[in-house]
Amino acid sequence: MKKNDLNKQYWENRYHNNETGWNIGYPSTPLKTYIDQLNDKSKKILIPGAGNSYEAEYFWNANFNNTYVLDIAKPPLDHFKKRVPFFPEEQLLHLDFFELQEQFDLILEQTFFCALNPNLREHYAQKMAQLLKPKGKLVGLFFDFPLTASGPPFGGSLDEYKSLFGRYFKIKILELSRNSIKERQGKELFFIFDKP
Repeated sequence: MKKNDLNKQYWENRYHNNETGWNIGYPSTPLKTYIDQLNDKSKKILIPGAGNSYEAEYFWNANFNNTYVLDIAKPPLDHFKKRVPFFPEEQLLHLDFFELQEQFDLILEQTFFCALNPNLREHYAQKMAQLLKPKGKLVGLFFDFPLTASGPPFGGSLDEYKSLFGRYFKIKILELSRNSIKERQGKELFFIFDKP
C-alpha cells in the first residue's frame, strides 16, 4: 500500500503496529487551555479523526456530556472506550468523516487535517462548514511547516489556511501557538474560525 493511500486499512495498521508518534498521551496544552474557558456544558462537540482522543476524555471528565468522537479506524475507539468506560457508545462514531451528516456547535481539530491527503483540503473546509451549526466554531491547531510530498503529517502555511478557510469562516484567531508542547513549539498555529 502506498503511504498516501491513507485509508481505513492504513490507519488501522498504524495502530496495530503501534506507529502512533502523534499520540502525546494527554490533552494538547493549547486545546486544554481553550476547553478550560468554556462554560456551556450543553454544547454539541465533535472531535474528528480523534485517535486516542485525550481531549474528548478531558471534555467528558469536565461534564461536557454531548461530546462525539469520530475515527475511521476502530482500534483507537476501542482504546478510548476502555479508558472512558461510561462514554456513550452512540457518541463513538466509527465512520469516514466525509460521510457524517450531523451538526455541531463546536468542532475541535487536533492532528486530523494534517493526516489527510492534501488534495482533500478544500473538501475538508467545505465539510467543516456543513457540519457546524450557524454561529458554530472550528477550533484547533494546524501545523506550520512547509507542505511536502512526504507525510503524514502534512504541513501548511498561515497564508494557505487563510485563503482556504476564509471562504467559509470568519477567521477570529489564526496565530502561532504560544503554549504548544515542547516538541511542537514554533510549528503550530492555534485558530478559532466562526461560522457565520
